[in-house]
Amino acid sequence: MSDKLLSVQGLQTCFQTGGGTVRAVDGVDFDIHSGETFALLGESGCGKSMTALSILRLVPQPAGRITAGKVLLDGQDLLALPEHAMRDVRGKRIAMIFQEPMTSLNPVLTIGMQIGETVERHLGLRGKALRDRVIALLDDVGIPDPAQRYGEYPHQLSGGMKQRVMIAIALAGEPQLLIADEPTTALDVTIQAQILDLLRKLQRERGMAMLLITHDLGVVAGIADRVAVMYAGHIVEQADRAAFFADPKHPYSRKLFESLPTMGKRDRQLAVIKGSVPSLAREFRACRFEDRCDFAWQTCRDTAPRWLAVGPEHHARCHLNDPDIAKPAPRAAAPAPAIQQAPRATAGDVLVDINDLQVFFPIHKGLFKRTAGHVRAVDGVSLQLRVGRTLALVGESGCGKTTAGKGLLQLIRPTAGTVHYRGNDLTQIGARRMRPYRADLQIIFQDPYSSMNPRMMVADIIEEGMLAQRIGRTDVERQARIDELLTQVGLSPEAKRRYPHEFSGGQRQRICIARALAVNPKLIVCDEPTSALDVSVQAQILNLLKRLQAELGLSYLFITHNLAVVEYLADEVAVMYLGRIVERGTVADVMQNPCHPYTQALLSAIPKIDTATGREIIKLEGDLPSPSNPPRGCHFHPRCPMAMEVCRGNYPERTTLSDTHTTHCYLYR
Repeated sequence: MSDKLLSVQGLQTCFQTGGGTVRAVDGVDFDIHSGETFALLGESGCGKSMTALSILRLVPQPAGRITAGKVLLDGQDLLALPEHAMRDVRGKRIAMIFQEPMTSLNPVLTIGMQIGETVERHLGLRGKALRDRVIALLDDVGIPDPAQRYGEYPHQLSGGMKQRVMIAIALAGEPQLLIADEPTTALDVTIQAQILDLLRKLQRERGMAMLLITHDLGVVAGIADRVAVMYAGHIVEQADRAAFFADPKHPYSRKLFESLPTMGKRDRQLAVIKGSVPSLAREFRACRFEDRCDFAWQTCRDTAPRWLAVGPEHHARCHLNDPDIAKPAPRAAAPAPAIQQAPRATAGDVLVDINDLQVFFPIHKGLFKRTAGHVRAVDGVSLQLRVGRTLALVGESGCGKTTAGKGLLQLIRPTAGTVHYRGNDLTQIGARRMRPYRADLQIIFQDPYSSMNPRMMVADIIEEGMLAQRIGRTDVERQARIDELLTQVGLSPEAKRRYPHEFSGGQRQRICIARALAVNPKLIVCDEPTSALDVSVQAQILNLLKRLQAELGLSYLFITHNLAVVEYLADEVAVMYLGRIVERGTVADVMQNPCHPYTQALLSAIPKIDTATGREIIKLEGDLPSPSNPPRGCHFHPRCPMAMEVCRGNYPERTTLSDTHTTHCYLYR
């Protein structure tokens, strides 16, 4: 191991609020060595990002302040430096990639200007030398045609390219330490694989250290050298990667592993961590995890656990590992219960039949808004949704998944094609006649907070659909139904008198599920309902969706780019690329025997905890082409590693591989 570069000792960061002092970071200790990747892992709200901001002394003012500890960079205490000296540290010696690139980039400045600010500040370059250096940085981070991109604005770039620009800004000052705060959370698996590969490559070439902040165990397994698990403001376990993944010692770490969805857990509920992260406005005198721990006993409620060595370079903060403390008789955690399937006589019957669905958006230009072309968001999609089953629609962002779901629900009117439900083609029904069908066809949106009116209480949010569909004859009946729904989704009936901002992300998603259930739907379009959630909260929502499907016979169109969730939840999978379905089959067909090169690339890019599988990641070059000008022939051929001359001619017809498995690819003519 190289020399110690950064040493964080007893770091404490507090916020003064109306409810008292919140200890966001409460006595954190860790070291990072030159050239290594140190991962800080944990749920949202545990203090990971605030630790990073504290290192750079970027704690939000005036409420927040660093109250104790040291941050030593090459032996120099950053907390003791005056502010003007810290300006030479930020960007030059330590740089940071923030979680959301769109909000971190200035929308009114070109990409070249934003990277150039850092180059000019820390390297002192001007004029042509500055421009050449910026273009070289854009080339280093894999942005095609960097000279062209130099003069473009953030809105002209894809999500993956924006993240590459953020990396270029961070690298501009040639830092010793790079802090990456959830650098791939909002990205598709293929773009995520590109970004992680880029970070590894740049780290090797420049010899810099990296502090990786994430909640994704798969990402940690693929890139980290050492891991620290953070919970409720402090670190509860720390180890090198191999030891941590082979045998995690803290009950919280073990629960994170058990919460991961896999195909092997399809017939059982996922393990969940009961309760929620405790309020950091209280002073802790015992174990912070005891009220959520399956193994807690009285000592855990009375005494704070010590920081103990549990192996070579492996430490944990748990009484179970303390040889000086008497422990109760060992007890195994209760196994996750099996999912009880309710009898479904009609399960498998076709509920919705979508045939050759097209959704085009006109491109208007000029003073008279002349139609100069169309964005072919959905370009001939055919699907069948069955009673009591889940069809997963997967693909990269921008491929048309959400538009296809909204086209099914007639929230966006299709350009062509049919959507048959209960013997009627919904595309031929006007808004007034469509209204009764709204109860049967519901949607759960990706962002629960933005899909609820912040000025309405939960009861009013849920009741709104019931009033529109005339469900419940009296207010008393509707309130009783609301109480029943909240209980059904795992919330207290008292929650109905609160507002959306008073809930966590997982609780808000439960409210959105209750709202969808209020009108007794037959089909729910789930649009990325778990993408913004931690792994433990994701497990709760997936368990809830599976239980409701078993009890009520619901059908789901599950839109996602998380293929691990697909393995656990879906019965069938349709893979979408640039507005078209390229492969479809049962979950076993597609996940275990992918045939289309795009599907193979998606599956190979999924971060895996088991890094010893020897699998090769299929790297897709470039970004998704524009749906306003799709490539001729097979839409995927410009990025396909197996493209042939025939692929550039006409779009391939559907090839039937088995009774349940089809693809559109010339490899299987």
